[in-house]
This record gives sequence, C-alpha cells and structure tokens, in this order.
Amino acid sequence: MKQSMFSGGRRDALRFLSAAAAAGAWPAAWGQETFPAKPIRVIVPFAPGGAIDVAVRAMTEKVSLEIGQPVVVDAKPGAGTIVGADAAAKAAPDGYTVLVTTSSTTINNAGAYKKLPYDPAASFAPVTMVSLGSVMFAGPATAPYGNLKEFAAWAKAQNRPITFGSWGKGSSGHLFGELLRTRYGLNMQHVPYKGDVQALTDVRGGVLDTTFSSPVSARPLVRANYIKGLGMTGPRRSGGMPELQTFGEQGFAGFELAGYVAVYVPAGTPKPVIERLNKAFVAAIRMPEVSQRLIDQGQDPIASTPEELAEVYKRDAPQWLALMKAAGVEPE
Repeated sequence: MKQSMFSGGRRDALRFLSAAAAAGAWPAAWGQETFPAKPIRVIVPFAPGGAIDVAVRAMTEKVSLEIGQPVVVDAKPGAGTIVGADAAAKAAPDGYTVLVTTSSTTINNAGAYKKLPYDPAASFAPVTMVSLGSVMFAGPATAPYGNLKEFAAWAKAQNRPITFGSWGKGSSGHLFGELLRTRYGLNMQHVPYKGDVQALTDVRGGVLDTTFSSPVSARPLVRANYIKGLGMTGPRRSGGMPELQTFGEQGFAGFELAGYVAVYVPAGTPKPVIERLNKAFVAAIRMPEVSQRLIDQGQDPIASTPEELAEVYKRDAPQWLALMKAAGVEPE
C-alpha cells in the first residue's frame, strides 16, 4: 500500500510539473537559479558602425564576461528605430532578448507616428539608463558671433530667416531649434537632413547658417577651427567637450532636456531576471574603458536602476511631446 501511495503521489507530482512547464508557470526562483543559461541577443535598432552601435558593442563585451554567456549584438536599423523595437517587443519575455536604444524609440516616435507596431509606454520593461546625450549648436568658424547671446543679437539684425539643420523632422535638434525660434523670438527656418554630417559640412561651406549636431560628429571640426560651437543642450556639460557651456549657463532656459540611451527587455520579463541584467549592464558601464568609449561617442555614462529610468521617462516624455506639438510636428 505504501509503495502504491508513493507511486501515485510521484505520478501526480510529475503530472503537475509537466502541466506547469507547459503553461510556463515555473516558480520565479527556479528560473532565477539558471538565468542566464544560454546566449543573450541584444537588438540595436541602428546601423552597424554608428555611434550607438560602437558603444553598445564595447559594453556588451563586458556584459558577456559578467554573466558568463555570449552576448550577440543584432543590428536591426530601419524606420526610425521602429524595426528593431518591434522585434524586441514581440520577443519572449525571458531575458534572452534585450533592446538597447535611444529615447526616440519610447518618446519621439510616440509623437511622430499615429500608429506604431509596439506600445512606447507598455511594450518594454526598463533595465538601466546607459547614458545621456547632449546636442551641440554650431555655426561657421567665420561667424561674427562667439556665443548664444551674440548669435541671438546677430540673428535679430538679419533681414531674413536664419537656417538651422538637424537630422530630421521631430528630432531633438529640430525641436531645440523651434524652441529658440518661439521662446526667444528668432526668425529661424528648419532644414532637415538625413544625418548631421552633411549639415555640418554645409555649415562649414556657408550653405547653412547653423546646425544642431551630436558632439562626436562636431568635435573634430570645432577643434580644427572649421566650425564654431555655440552651446550644448542638456542639464550639464558634455564629458566629450567640457569646455563648451550649456544653453542654461548662457542664460537660455528650456534646453535642459537630454536624449538618452537605455536598456530594455520585453514587458513581462520576471523581476529577478531584470535585476540580474541590471547588475551586469551597470558593472559594464562603470568599467573605465566602457565609460571612456561612451564619452568618446558623445555620451555621458549614467548606469541607473530600472526605477530611476522609469522616473526619467515619466518626467521627460510629456516635455518632449509638448515640444513636438509646439514645433508643429504632426503624427504621420
């Protein structure tokens, strides 16, 4: 009788475990003990070789050492990060697919498109903010002004619109230019480019009056005296160009917002898995060689908790969307 009861109990237990496995109902601790047990895919929704891709590859190399598993970077550019973000949003919420992207994915795209294949606010769970990215405002080296106040006085004295470039409609460069126009009464006209390199070339050549640009693209031209840096957006000076004052330091309020690079996983990923990923990515970001690589790419290292990233999103998203509306960006 005892053998029969034991056998029946064992069969019941096996049936229970089989059913639980089929339903994905393993206890959290069970998965926590084994994660990660296989390679992790990191989706980057930008072209290979770009500033974000280069920084991510330096970071994930260290993450792999931290977790003891290969970390494979999967570049999926296209449609303003939508292609890669959609792939990440639809992946299994098990921690083996990670998205590293900019705030354009979760904020700007929400204001630029009427319909997205993912939900910017609900499709992803935050892991960590990697870095903050400032934007430089620049003019030609031969310009008769050397700072923002002198530029504003010069612009008001011209009997024509002052052109400013950005890397596209709805980009942070576009929005900051519209803020200059509306808040400070400057007659400015936006000229969208596919990237900031050609805009900088046109400023240097006198085709374009001014442009917003990433510091990493502008820095070599500034230091070679081909263009002139006028100010940096964001809450603090950029680690890549600490000599250049922020807009706020020059008395121009409203430019404190900064785009950021962040790590996400699909919504529904277990909290212990998120905590393990956070620990690995934070350790990697804080390594001197990774921090320096981020700075070289125009990014200031942060390494936040998931909760801190969520709070920044809640604080900044309404402000960015308000700027887009004020700039006349209509969802497409």
